Amino acid sequence: MKLSNRFTDKQMNRRDFLWLMGCAGATAMTAPLTGCMTKDPVTGERGFVLMSEQQEIAIDKKNAPHQFSSDYGVSQDKALNQYLDSVGKNIAQTSHRPHMPYNFQVVNATYVNAYAFPGGSIAATRGILLEMDNEAELAALIGHEVAHVNARHTAERATRSQIAGVIATAATVITSQSDYSEYTEIVNSLGGMGAGALLSRYSRDNEREADSLGLQYMVQSGQNPQGMVGLMEMLNGTKHSEPNIIERMFSSHPMSSERYKTAVEQVSKQYGSEKNRPLNKERYMDHTAGLRKIKTSIKGIQAAENEMNKGNFSAAESLFNTALRQAPDDYCGLVMSAKCQLSQDKLEHANRLLEQAQSIYPEEAQAVHLSGVTQLKLGQNESAFNQFHRYEQQMPGNPNSVFFQAVALERMQEKDRAANQYMRFLKQVKQGDQAQHAYNRLVEWGHIKPQS
Repeated sequence: MKLSNRFTDKQMNRRDFLWLMGCAGATAMTAPLTGCMTKDPVTGERGFVLMSEQQEIAIDKKNAPHQFSSDYGVSQDKALNQYLDSVGKNIAQTSHRPHMPYNFQVVNATYVNAYAFPGGSIAATRGILLEMDNEAELAALIGHEVAHVNARHTAERATRSQIAGVIATAATVITSQSDYSEYTEIVNSLGGMGAGALLSRYSRDNEREADSLGLQYMVQSGQNPQGMVGLMEMLNGTKHSEPNIIERMFSSHPMSSERYKTAVEQVSKQYGSEKNRPLNKERYMDHTAGLRKIKTSIKGIQAAENEMNKGNFSAAESLFNTALRQAPDDYCGLVMSAKCQLSQDKLEHANRLLEQAQSIYPEEAQAVHLSGVTQLKLGQNESAFNQFHRYEQQMPGNPNSVFFQAVALERMQEKDRAANQYMRFLKQVKQGDQAQHAYNRLVEWGHIKPQS
């Protein structure tokens, strides 16, 4: 298919369609960085970084909402979010940067992970909360992420690369080299940062520092340091007799064993007197009771996603159906099941699932984007435009929503309106197939002169 037609042809090939599904996680580029000499908040030493604290916060505010949405939004369990935020805030106040605008959220994704943005936005998935046994382990997890913020590890990486692009880029875990390998990538990008992101996004030295600082912070907040040992046991796949596939991903990381041994040694040598503190298991179990009620469903969604990653869509569909019978109003399960239906061109079924998801969680944008994709595939261009427009209102800053509004308008033969959208898109994106398509249309329609 010619480039000029690949975005507007109703008969998009599979590759284009699946790529289209994956565009919801992208965000706009950040502002250019400026160099400055700053003190490391942890060591007090001066070093050269290209990101100011104000820029860290700005990047966070721009990108964190997109990543949270990519992970199917913040949990609607307000009590659970308040609990996580309370534990997190207590830890953050003991850190080297207590003034940062920290916020702690539970996101609906079912894979096992937690992550931090440079300004202090920190998220933990439902999947990882189900794998932990007590509040001390939760504190260790949060302490680790708070440490990344305090040590300015994101700024450090941006300095080395000389850019600050989309901080929330998905760390995909490719599990299949089959004909569906491109879909594997899409599943991972839509589902969030990827199962290995907690370990893979930073250097070994960064992880070592975050573990040590995180342990310090959690102990200073009054938590039992054994929580860090328990967390490392879980991530190392040794805590349970039959670790799940995501735990095995973590355990395959070369640092896992080292980090566990270091945690045991550090707790013993530095924090031995605090090992008798309560682990606060009962309190943790009370606050996560709602999650554990649907644990079987969440585990089913995890298994279904794994089958999709391998291209086994029929098996995935069956697992999603079982999971949704157990938790019929689970937003994440509905949206992921819709993706499975879309991958099989079962468009009407996907549409019904997405309508249900939107009714359950109207403030969340992931289902809105996928609904736009579905409408495009069905040739319902006006509906597609409305959905992408709604998505942009909910999630401003994603240039893809602008581009696909233009595509829908072009299909409707509203060339002037489409041209305005393509112009908006080109102000944000200068390269790639989308940019080339937008440029070609603007030249063809006489809105711009061709470049020599």
